[in-house]
Amino acid sequence: MQMENFAPIMFAGLVVVMLVGFPVAFSLAALGLASGFYAIEMGWFPVAFMSNLPISIFSILSNDLLLAIPFFTFMGTILEKCGLAEDMLDSMGQLFGPVRGGLGYSVIIVGFILGAITGTVAGQVIAMALISLPVMIRYGYNMRYATGVLAASGTITQLVPPSLVLVVLADQLGKPVGDMYKGAWGPSLIQIAMFALYTFALSRIKPDYLPGVPKEDRTINGWALWGKCLKGIIPSAVLIFTVLGSMGGLPFQDSALATPTEAGAMGVVGALILAAIHKRLNFALLWEAMHGTMRLTAMVVFILIGSRVFSQVFQGVDGAKWVEHLLTGLPGGQVGFLIVVNVFVFFLAFFLDFFEIAFIIVPMLAPVADKLGIDLIWFGVLLCVNLQTSFMHPPFGFALFYLRGIADTLFKDKRIPVAVKSSDIYMGSIPWVIMQILLVVIVIFAPQTVTAFLDKEVKVDIDKVVIEMPQDNAPTLDKEVPTSGAELEKSDKDAQDKIDDLFKK
Repeated sequence: MQMENFAPIMFAGLVVVMLVGFPVAFSLAALGLASGFYAIEMGWFPVAFMSNLPISIFSILSNDLLLAIPFFTFMGTILEKCGLAEDMLDSMGQLFGPVRGGLGYSVIIVGFILGAITGTVAGQVIAMALISLPVMIRYGYNMRYATGVLAASGTITQLVPPSLVLVVLADQLGKPVGDMYKGAWGPSLIQIAMFALYTFALSRIKPDYLPGVPKEDRTINGWALWGKCLKGIIPSAVLIFTVLGSMGGLPFQDSALATPTEAGAMGVVGALILAAIHKRLNFALLWEAMHGTMRLTAMVVFILIGSRVFSQVFQGVDGAKWVEHLLTGLPGGQVGFLIVVNVFVFFLAFFLDFFEIAFIIVPMLAPVADKLGIDLIWFGVLLCVNLQTSFMHPPFGFALFYLRGIADTLFKDKRIPVAVKSSDIYMGSIPWVIMQILLVVIVIFAPQTVTAFLDKEVKVDIDKVVIEMPQDNAPTLDKEVPTSGAELEKSDKDAQDKIDDLFKK
């Protein structure tokens, strides 16, 4: 076998081990080591190539940027458990409820706000479904719309800064996290607008699907209601702007005061303060948050180790060149490359978590995108928009699994009068997945949705650069230039005397 034929075999093996169902981190490491020993046996690279593996693994584990992951996870877990979601959904539901589709608008808005401060899909979907699903069923909302809007509003957290997905993609693409956050604001706002427009259109076409809540069912009115809404929104907004602003992640912000890790640490302090305000800060909450953070961080580290073992061997057998030749030869240039990559990632997300895709697939794609002249911030945000569909598309979307479990629990506890069918959950997700795919298309063909919020690149025209020499040091023609051998010798002697005087001083 020739070495150039081994890279496609390794890639096929990668797809197989990912579909087997065994933990991806260990499968990748085993595949990488087995391929490495085979390559050494074939003489494609020396044993010393594999001996660099421990150093390579240590270098990625000592990456300061990855320290932001446990901080943001800890912050999100605390906020998820502190009662903020319950208060905001209750107040927003009463504020917008009398409007047709008002409960849907409240779920979308609260999902956006919670997405910007929690960053966890599971907690967000579960919290919103526990509170809003019984209310929506009680007032006659269409079951498919109710389940769809709850799942979709939970997955928006993957795109809204400070998303963990954006931190990981920034690390893999070698770009600042703040720039990745600024680029994600445009698609985030567009997606919220699409969700709201769909709700508005459906409330007009099928008014019986999204009825208004009778005003007499409100438990609070007037300024007291507005005060309750602002009590949840203002502290959340302060936390969002503090965390994102400190790392330069707000639109049109051109400076950063802290690293992502330091910003994450500040976010943890802010989350603890919010939990204390809601009188939920206790040892049980801290223990649960630390336990969840530890599990997620350990998973990320093991996936990183496994992906590095595989990628080092893959690079050693010229796998990067094979991927580059495969993708740069696609018709359509940049657009053709982006379409093929997004279709591939969309179907891969049926089976893989976003961490696995980011650590395994993105390092293969990023060099090709860079060579094609694609802005890597645009590319990273585009992949993030695509990856959020992994939580939504049936039958493997995790958000749908979370919703299925919560619906069963609510029915068993008799908090909802009817059981929620799996067909309603899956069929209800389809319009929202279509909107997410439409957003992918918009970002591909309108990169300004991402780049408009970034700092403008300063371009220098080399042909117009003028270098001016200081006049005092410029040589003049009226000075005598030594021409004879004796004059040159005297000039050298004078220069040496000046150097000797300088050292004596």
